[in-house]
Amino acid sequence: MAKQRSEPELDRELADLPPELRWRDWMRRIEAVLFASASPVPREDLARVVGKDASVDLLIEDLAAELEGRAFEVAKLAGGWMMRTRSAYASAIRAAADIREQLVDLNKFDVAVLAAIAFHQPITRDGLKDIFGKEISRNLIGRLHARGLIGSGPRAPQRGAPYTFVTTEQFLIAFDLESLRDLPDQEQLADAGFAAKNAEVG
Repeated sequence: MAKQRSEPELDRELADLPPELRWRDWMRRIEAVLFASASPVPREDLARVVGKDASVDLLIEDLAAELEGRAFEVAKLAGGWMMRTRSAYASAIRAAADIREQLVDLNKFDVAVLAAIAFHQPITRDGLKDIFGKEISRNLIGRLHARGLIGSGPRAPQRGAPYTFVTTEQFLIAFDLESLRDLPDQEQLADAGFAAKNAEVG
C-alpha cells in the first residue's frame, strides 16, 4: 500500500531568520504566488503565506519597486494583485508569441454594450434594448460571454424571470480596472464616442 505524502506545514513567521532576510523571503513568496496565478490574488490569500504581523501592502510595494525597469510589473486589478507584462512590450510579445488578443475584434458598439452592462448590472436584454433603442443580438452577447467579459446574473424579478447580464473579473482585467468604481463616468464615455446614440449594431 502506497504511503501518503503530506506537505510540510508552511513556516509563516520565519522567526529563525534575521528581519531583513525574513522580509525578503516573504516578498519572494508573494512574487511566486502572483507569478503562478492566472487571476488576481486577493490580500487575504497572500496573507496566508507571510507572518501574521507582515503587511501585504508594504511587501507588494517593495516587490513593485524591485521590479522597476523590468519587463513585468505587479498590477492591482479586480480586487487583488497579479503579475503582468508592461504595456510597452505588448508589440514585442505579439510579434514573437502565439497570444490571442482578448479584445481584438470588439467594435465600438460591443464596447458600448459592455459599458452599459457594467453601469446597469444586473441588466436584461430588454434593459439593453431600452438604452440603445434597438435589439441587442444574441450573437453579440455570445461573443462577450465567450471572451469571459460577461456572465449570467440573477433572474430578473419580472414576468418570465429573464436572465440578466453582469460583468466578470475578466472584464476588470481586460480593461485594467481594480473595481467597477474605476469605470469612467458616462460623460467621459460619451466624449470618447461610446454613447448609445453613436452606436451601430455589430
